[in-house]
Order: sequence, then C-alpha cells, then structure tokens
Amino acid sequence: MRYVRELSNRNRISCDTVRNSTAEMQEDHHTFKFVFKGQQDYLMAKRKVSIFPDSFLFLPPGTNYTSIVDSYDPVDVFSVSVSANFLSDFHNSYYSSTDLLLAAPEASNQVPEIMESFYPFSGDMRFTVMHLYQRLIEGEADELLINEYLHHCLLNFYRIRGREINSRMERLGALKASTRQELFKRLILAKEFISNNYNKKFNLNDVARFSCLSVNHLLRTFKEAYGISPYQFLTQVRLDRAKYFLEHTDYQVAYTSMLVGFESVSSFIRVFKSTFNVTPLKYKNLSSIKKPC
Repeated sequence: MRYVRELSNRNRISCDTVRNSTAEMQEDHHTFKFVFKGQQDYLMAKRKVSIFPDSFLFLPPGTNYTSIVDSYDPVDVFSVSVSANFLSDFHNSYYSSTDLLLAAPEASNQVPEIMESFYPFSGDMRFTVMHLYQRLIEGEADELLINEYLHHCLLNFYRIRGREINSRMERLGALKASTRQELFKRLILAKEFISNNYNKKFNLNDVARFSCLSVNHLLRTFKEAYGISPYQFLTQVRLDRAKYFLEHTDYQVAYTSMLVGFESVSSFIRVFKSTFNVTPLKYKNLSSIKKPC
C-alpha cells in the first residue's frame, strides 16, 4: 500500500512497499523511519545506518542521505514526520511546569537538537506506530486522530531517548558534559558499525577505528554506557535478527545460523537456547503455529 498525507499543521505520514530502490533525499522535517518487513539502508556522508523491523531511525531537518533497498522481496517502509512547530510545542509542554504553560502557553519556540541515530522499535513505541498504521490501512484515521498518534510517538520517543541516550551518557566517567557527549557520539558509531555488520567478519580494531577510539577505551566506555561488551551486543543483534528470520521466513535453522553470522550451527543452537530457553527449531515451529491462517 502506498500512502502519503500531509496535514494542515505540516505533519506528514507516508508508507510504501519498495523493491530494489535507491533515492537521494534531504529531510525537511523531524522524521522517524520504520521498516515493518525487510531492511532499508541509509547512507549519510561516510556513515551507514541499516534499519530492520526491530529498530527505527530518527533524522533531523537538513539531513542529506541516500535511501537504499536492495531486495527483490517487498520491503514495507513507514515514515512519520513532524514539523518544527509541532516538536517545539511538544518539547515545551514536556519539560515546562503546568504553571508556566498556563501563564505563557506559546512562550517557547525552542526546537531541541537531536542527533540522527537508531533506536529500539519495541514497547509503547511499536504499539503506537502499529496502531496508527492499522488505522491508516483501514481508512479510519482523520487529522485529529493522526495528530494524537503523532503526539504519542513523540512522548514514547522522548522516553526512549532518555533511556537510550541521556541516562547512558551520564554513566560515562568523563567529568565535562561536552566530553561525555562527544564520547557517546563515538559509542553510537561503534554500535551502528556492529549492528550494520553483524553478519560479516570484523574485529575490535575495525570497530575502534570506525568510532575513533582506542580498543581499550572502546571496551571500557561501551560497557559503562550499555552495560554489555561490544561482543555481547553483537551476539544480541545476531539473535534478534535470527528470531526475525525464524518467524517470518522459510529459512532452515542452518541457513539462518549462517545468515546472521554464527560460525557453526551448534554454536548458534547453544547460544539461542541459553538466551531464550528454547531451541531455534522449536521457536520456529511455535511461531508458525501463532501465525494467522
């Protein structure tokens, strides 16, 4: 289904099903990019971010990027864009006291600076976006309802951002706030590199070089910020991708193991079972039972 709609307040939503597509674009809104099925890559200068159904990307206005879908299978993409005024009003109401808002409801035109990055697509954010998408395909969403959903998207995003960025940044040992911010930006690059290359062979030197950190500095600060090591994060990403393939494709366990980067099927089965308390084959069979007829 292809759907594009711009509201009277300049908020915008769009969804499409794409195959083998490359498009150069510039973002003019604060935009959330989702993928419901498949994979979409974004190239921003020398930086690449890959989005899967378990993650979403935030892009601020002015971002130049190339969107790439390299797949013969259909990839379902969904975008939610909010105007500067809508985000500024939300930001003001989110951080200001009730007394201040009543005294001057439109006192602040502040638009927060939010770096482009990817975030986990789960919990309330997934619930809100999927409900909005369902209303759209059923033709039941008027402008008022859509804006309510967009408000809840921002609310969920601020909570995710607080958890994934602000609180993690505070865990870093650097004394200066500016140093913590710069260090965390480099850790985000490390996280993106691992997530984008989860099914390829690379080593710690590759990750450290990409994020402009020494190996030992990377190991220490990554653990401080995320509570797990780079290798543990890589394993987590591989298992999440494996779950998606087991749920949504006909791939056999052995092929899935190879596809997500495990060196042996036995290692994949052992790690999967120790993490989810079920073997990959049993998980696949249970997922097929739960699918609607």
